[in-house]
Amino acid sequence: MAVIEATGGAGKSGPPAKAPEANDLAGLDALDAAPVRARASVRGFLTAKVLPPVVAICLVLGTWQLLVSVKVTTDDRLPPPSAVWSGLREMWLRGTLLDVVWTSVSRGLLGFLLAVAIGTPLGLVVARSRFVRAAVRPVLSGLQSLPSVAWVPPAVLWLGLNDSMMYAVVLLGAVPSIANGLVAGVDQVAPLYLRAGRTLGATGLRGTWHIVLPAAFPGFLAGLKQGWAFSWRSLMAAEIIASSPDLGLGLGQLLENGRDNSDMPGVFLAILLILLVGIAVEWLAFGPLERRVLRTRGLAPGG
Repeated sequence: MAVIEATGGAGKSGPPAKAPEANDLAGLDALDAAPVRARASVRGFLTAKVLPPVVAICLVLGTWQLLVSVKVTTDDRLPPPSAVWSGLREMWLRGTLLDVVWTSVSRGLLGFLLAVAIGTPLGLVVARSRFVRAAVRPVLSGLQSLPSVAWVPPAVLWLGLNDSMMYAVVLLGAVPSIANGLVAGVDQVAPLYLRAGRTLGATGLRGTWHIVLPAAFPGFLAGLKQGWAFSWRSLMAAEIIASSPDLGLGLGQLLENGRDNSDMPGVFLAILLILLVGIAVEWLAFGPLERRVLRTRGLAPGG
C-alpha cells in the first residue's frame, strides 16, 4: 500500500507523479526535453559580440599610435590617429561625410543586386546543362580571376564617364563569382533530394525552386559573399580611376583626391571608411544570414 500511495497508483488518491526534469534525462531524451534557451542577457551580448571587436580596434589604434610616437617614419607617411579623426570630424561638420559614404554604398548595393539577378539564373543554367557547363564554366572561372580594375578602361570607352560605367564594372566583377558559387552549391545537393522531389512531382521550375535552390543555398551564400566582395572592390577601382564632377564624390574618389593632394590623413580616412563599410555589410547582412542558415540545418546552436 505504501508503494501504491507513493506512486499515486490506482486504489488510492494521491499527488500525481512528478514529471522527470530535463536534468534527470540523458542522451536523446535530454535533447528532446531540453527547454528552449532564453535569449542572452545584455551583459552576455556585450561580452560575446561587442567586447571582442572593441578590444581589437583599441589594439590597432594603440599599435598605430605607438608607431607614430616612436617615429618609425615621418608624419607625412604615417599620420597620427588624431589627424585622421580631425579629418573625419571636419567632414561630419561640413555635412559631406554621409553623402560621400552613401554615394558609394548605393552604387555598390544596386550593382550587387543586379549581379545577383543576372548571376543566379546564369548559375542555374550552367549547373543543370552539361553542354552549357562545358562551354561557359571555364569562361566564368577565367573572368573570376581577372582583376576588376582591368574592366575600367574598356567600360569608360564603351559607356563614358557615368554611373552606367560603374555598374558595368561591378557586374563584370561580381556575376562570375555569384554564378560559380551557385554552381558549386548545386553540385553539392544530394541526389536523394532530387529523386524525392521528382517522386513528389517537383520537376522543372518547381523542383528548382523548392528542392535545388534551398538545398544549394549554403554554397550559394558563399558565392554571394564573394560576389559582394568583388562588387565592392570593383566599384572602388572604378571610382579611383574614373573621375568626373558628374559622378559625384564617392569613397574611391575621396581616396584618389587624398593621393593627388599628398593628404595622407585623407588617404587613411578613405581607407578606413571603405573598410568600415565592408565590415558593416558582413555584420548586418551576411553574418546573421549565415548563422540562420547554419541553425536551420542543425549546424549551429540556436539563439
